[in-house]
Amino acid sequence: MTEAYPTIPLSFERYPEHEMRERAAAYCALMGGRRSVRAFSAEPIPLEVVRAAIRTAGTAPSGAHMQPWRFALITDPALKHEIRLAAEAEERETYAHRMSEEWRAALAPLGTDADKPYLDLVPALIVMFRVDYGLRPDGERIKHYYVQESCGIALGMLIAALHNAGLATLTHTPSPMNFLAKLLDRPKNERAFMLLPVGYPAPDCQVPDLARKPLDEILIER
Repeated sequence: MTEAYPTIPLSFERYPEHEMRERAAAYCALMGGRRSVRAFSAEPIPLEVVRAAIRTAGTAPSGAHMQPWRFALITDPALKHEIRLAAEAEERETYAHRMSEEWRAALAPLGTDADKPYLDLVPALIVMFRVDYGLRPDGERIKHYYVQESCGIALGMLIAALHNAGLATLTHTPSPMNFLAKLLDRPKNERAFMLLPVGYPAPDCQVPDLARKPLDEILIER
């Protein structure tokens, strides 16, 4: 029988209703300005801010509190270049042979292609790994639960924390991403979940003029 976690008093602040509305509206407006960026500045960024955002991601809820994630923070130019070369090789294969015409048509308005120069230019890359199972010192596996869902929540919190701190990101998923575990020498129970460039947007950065679905298209109230 697994021993129960000890309990502590909940740390929770309840706000007056008017303040709840103000905070909710302000955060919605802040996140409404978040955009995926493909034109980054090479200007250095404060890495302690990035580490704080990763700590925030690490507070995400997870199945059975297994916390099935690892984050690699990469600033070494040589390693970033290796990642770029490997990512572009996979992307070229995807665009040329793996991608359906429907998929290609869906991406066309965004102007994406297999070239990823920002992977060299951006000051930091975060590679998020999903940890599919734990390992005891003797090699016995520890089952993890809801790994995909848990990592999705943590990734969302990471992106939000970085945007809140004034840093831009791009969710990049070169497929397959096995090369990331190899380049970063990760164990067999870890699989790359997301490659996240992090930095300041380039001064001349342009993004597609996209509209988000309105509330009445995404909310069902019964």
